[in-house]
Amino acid sequence: MEATGATKNKASLLLMLQRRFWPLFWTQFCGALNDNLFKNALVILITFQSYQLAGLSAEQVVALCGGVFILPFFLFSALAGQISDKVSKSTLMVWIKAWEILVMAVGAVGFLTGNFPLLLMVLFMMGLQSTFFGPSKYSSLPELLPDHELVAGNAYVEMGTFLAILLGTILGGLLIGVPDNGARLVSAAVLFFAAAGWLTSLKVPYLKPACPLQVVQGNIFSSTAGILGVARRSRSVFLSILAISWFWMLGAMVLSILPAYCKDTLNADEHVVTLFLALFSLGVGIGSLVCEKLSFKQLELGLVPVGSFGISLFAFDIFLAGQPAWANGQVTVGILLRYAAGWRIVVDLLLFSIFSGFFIVPLYTLIQQRSEAALRSQIIAANNILNALFMVVGALLLTLLFAAGAAVPDVYLVIALLNLAVALYIYTLVPEFLYRLICWALARCLYRLKIEGRDHIPVQGPAILVCNHVTFVDWLILAGATQRPVRFVMHYSFLKIPLTGRIFRDAKVIPIAGSKENPLILDAAFDRISEELGQGEIVCIFPEGELTRDGRLNPFRHGIERIVKRNPVPVIPMALRGMWGSLFSRKHRSYWSKLRHNRLWSQITLTIGEPVRADQARAQLLQQIIGKMLDETAPAIEKRRH
Repeated sequence: MEATGATKNKASLLLMLQRRFWPLFWTQFCGALNDNLFKNALVILITFQSYQLAGLSAEQVVALCGGVFILPFFLFSALAGQISDKVSKSTLMVWIKAWEILVMAVGAVGFLTGNFPLLLMVLFMMGLQSTFFGPSKYSSLPELLPDHELVAGNAYVEMGTFLAILLGTILGGLLIGVPDNGARLVSAAVLFFAAAGWLTSLKVPYLKPACPLQVVQGNIFSSTAGILGVARRSRSVFLSILAISWFWMLGAMVLSILPAYCKDTLNADEHVVTLFLALFSLGVGIGSLVCEKLSFKQLELGLVPVGSFGISLFAFDIFLAGQPAWANGQVTVGILLRYAAGWRIVVDLLLFSIFSGFFIVPLYTLIQQRSEAALRSQIIAANNILNALFMVVGALLLTLLFAAGAAVPDVYLVIALLNLAVALYIYTLVPEFLYRLICWALARCLYRLKIEGRDHIPVQGPAILVCNHVTFVDWLILAGATQRPVRFVMHYSFLKIPLTGRIFRDAKVIPIAGSKENPLILDAAFDRISEELGQGEIVCIFPEGELTRDGRLNPFRHGIERIVKRNPVPVIPMALRGMWGSLFSRKHRSYWSKLRHNRLWSQITLTIGEPVRADQARAQLLQQIIGKMLDETAPAIEKRRH
């Protein structure tokens, strides 16, 4: 039986204490913190010392720093992905973190001597070591964690990344600002966190090379094109990469305009900027953890549309907030929180970032689960390349908007509208996201779904699910209960319904008809079922062939026997309880009677039995098994069959 909610929460928290996860978490945390500590200390040093380089102003040098750090992601991500697939990822992490110590030692010399060209070179080297660490980090998660913990692992990693960004940014500013000793403190800090990251990397469990025969291409341009081609092999994976890159573009734009928003729109001081940076980072972390709870330990793509629409909604409300009337003097954090309009902006920014967490965690999990193990690092590398490209595009878009005279609040309007348009476009291309949203909302919002025996559904390979048929939405409940896509067999008339027919087609429902009704559709259905099973998919049938009219099982038809004779695959019996008497069942005849007796968020249970071998999968036996799971006695079933 599946664990209770309290046990699940405890198990998720215990993940942070287990060696298969905590060394990787703290290794990446120290790395992200160190990157941002170094970058922000350098940016502040350049700004306050008005450093110029080759005729560039201090502001232009600061902008150059961003380009210097991100350049290695364009040039060397493909090489990093190939190496990560070829060698042990855990060993590679140790070497990368040892490399970071050497880089930070050179950086310490740069800070202590005030050598800005040297510091810029170190910044490039930091970007380079991050380029090599990224593919190893994300591609190792599926090797360290089972599928049911992968969402939690990604949630903790995203939370840790954004908290590290926040702490590193704040710490870099605080340390470099200490009179007389700022350079020494920053030097000591970056060396400390580099050493801490190396020590934790030593504890990452050994991981075998995913593809020892992988050829490492020296030509970075052809290898980059090749890796992008690898990522495009799976349409859902590539579109998820584009969606993640889109988020990083929006996130970079929001973080870039926060100082200007506080200064020019709110007339606020630097402490408000720090508050907003903290809200953004904490919000993404909170959203990542909440996403893990709402996913119920499985990949839940239905949360991606929730995240994208939330991003647009709260970005739009920041635009509507405009410039508050009270922002006519120096606004401190205390003054900001004294007004309802100030709280509105704070809540908008926090919810914007929380919904961002909803958006990215399932997408990272999808990429990891649906990528070939031997190519996973290269696909993560392709993701890094496109992330960097989109962030550059975001910077160019900001430049164009400000050149056109746009005010900072107008940028939030552009973000809201562009994100909404892109989201609708992506969900049109990959309707699985919206389809999963319907399944999630039905199983987790309208009802409280409890699942028993989820592990009986195979992680990969073909299988047939058979279940009792109580309501018109049984298939949506079942779809929301499994991580794998399921091909449902339904009467062809459902696909002709104007409003719901599109959902059925997007879900790749297999239409079927009775032998006397339309033998051509019936034969085509069995051919399609055989084809899907041959491709390793899961097919679900309702062997009763119709909805129950009294809450009990109808006699099972013998189509299942025809299916397993052609494709001898495991058959998994399932029993759905608690749906009889609900809005979608046939217990109450009138619509108003159904509404009166229907209870929102009522408890329903899906019991998944042990697989039945194909040579034993007979209609009568499956009916008896499901009947017992439903607490129907065998004699009662036999009586109704006659």
